[in-house]
Amino acid sequence: MRHTDSGGHGPVRYGPGAPDTGLPVLPGLADVVAAAAAHALGEPPGGGPVLREAAAGYWWRRGLRGHPEDIAAAPGPQPLLLALIAAHDGDVLMPRPCPAWWTPQIRLLGRRAYHVPTPAECGGVPDPYALLETVRRVRAEGGVPRLLLLSVADDPTATVAPPETVREACEAAVSEGLHIISDETWRDTLHRPDGTVMLSPAEMCPGEVTLISDLAGALLPAAWPVAVARFPPGAAGAARRARTLDILTALGALVAEPLAAAAAHALDEPPPVAARTARANALHAAVAAAAHHTVLAAGALARPPAAGRHLYADLGPLRGPLGERGVSDSMDLEEYLTARLGSAVPGGHRFDDELGALRVRLATAPLLGATPGERAESLEAPRPLESPRVERALARLRTVLDDLT
Repeated sequence: MRHTDSGGHGPVRYGPGAPDTGLPVLPGLADVVAAAAAHALGEPPGGGPVLREAAAGYWWRRGLRGHPEDIAAAPGPQPLLLALIAAHDGDVLMPRPCPAWWTPQIRLLGRRAYHVPTPAECGGVPDPYALLETVRRVRAEGGVPRLLLLSVADDPTATVAPPETVREACEAAVSEGLHIISDETWRDTLHRPDGTVMLSPAEMCPGEVTLISDLAGALLPAAWPVAVARFPPGAAGAARRARTLDILTALGALVAEPLAAAAAHALDEPPPVAARTARANALHAAVAAAAHHTVLAAGALARPPAAGRHLYADLGPLRGPLGERGVSDSMDLEEYLTARLGSAVPGGHRFDDELGALRVRLATAPLLGATPGERAESLEAPRPLESPRVERALARLRTVLDDLT
């Protein structure tokens, strides 16, 4: 029997900070936490001045100018997104598929969520024409669409939306009076940083976009929950931030001082942190490319991964052989592949994709090793794809998929 709630989500979290995404803790970050471990108080709601200044500097270096008073921090992306949505009235639109942790926040607030198809070339950003049609339909049904959630560097599809797609979607959203929340958790995990253009919606519509980032995506260990938001500069952004802080205060959603110190250090991007990020990105990119090749060779489909720590595979072309094994939807497929690969393989229903579609998200971290130590060895290997551990993991994936052909 399959165990799931009414929305198709079991208790396991598959977001940026899921347990299978992390490399060993960078020693410099551990030292910062140890030095601040005696601090017994939490940060003030929204984060202290050092953390907020570091976050402002992080986005400033990426061409998004702002100041500490435009920043808010929370102990993880879930309470931060919950507060942001609660600070706005109305219904929420988002692409399909979308990150697994988005919809639960909307449901918790009793809001209505509407999913919009994405273009053929990418996920994370809604097709602009489909967005306009969805807004009109929602209004005709009596809904009040007010927010659009999107992610240019996307989880779960591992794609990066082209600048023209981002521009058209943002223009469509703003023309309909929607405020945009852009999840940029994976913006620093581009697989080809010199060949992929990452355009933030805040560059397009600076007054209508709030940015959020789960620092566990690229900068902090998965078990250290810190997320930051950047509000649009100006009076409207200040008002949104004030409402968000009120909600974070009511939730008691405060960042622990030792984690705030580590987050500020990571956001400053000193050379050891920048070097680790670049090396981790190169490792995950190489493994994701190899896994992508394996998926295509087996006759399945997947967009080329361009960011993140995963691959989104469509096993629809293998529906016949899968059906012979009792697999008819993404829940069945999740159970089938998780049992055979020995690591969590969440089905597309976790990401609000169609249940009947045979899609799954394959994480790259389990292919690097089962423990932090083994993953550290993969990280240090001069040619990780030739290491026996990674070779065995990719061979296991290949065998499981080849058994279906």
